[in-house]
Amino acid sequence: MTATGAEASGGIGWLARESGCHVETVRYYERVGLLPRAPRTAGGHRVYGETHLRRLVFIRRSRELGFGLAEVRELLRLADDAGGSCDTVHGIADRHLTAIRGRIDDLRRMEQTMAAMVDGCSTGRVPECRILDALFKPQGGRSPGRSMTGRNERRRRTGGGQKTA
Repeated sequence: MTATGAEASGGIGWLARESGCHVETVRYYERVGLLPRAPRTAGGHRVYGETHLRRLVFIRRSRELGFGLAEVRELLRLADDAGGSCDTVHGIADRHLTAIRGRIDDLRRMEQTMAAMVDGCSTGRVPECRILDALFKPQGGRSPGRSMTGRNERRRRTGGGQKTA
């Protein structure tokens, strides 16, 4: 609200600035139905109000926390239902938290793998590079079938590691 009690409003640039979103993001959320279309002036310009701003901030914050569009859509539906229960919201948030924790576990495993690769690197020549060797191996370190992998494939590509005069 403004000092006069009227609702603040403006065009798409105003909404983008106030919400911290890009103009194209505002248009996208309108297209996918997360943000209601704004009424237009006689000249055809969109006029957004505090309701749009509040909803867009909700969408932006939800996306910052990693919620997918379907989850954001459901959360908005629940937010619009004043008589609804918070149980469903809690369930969505709890599932999302579980997924975040799974990704954190995955990132920790990736960090350990990368740290071991970097620590094991002797910074010698490419044919002896342990990091490249590790990247040629599938997860778990097993060589796939009968195909050429790792150092042998690199040697073949780089001329077999033979010394040249």
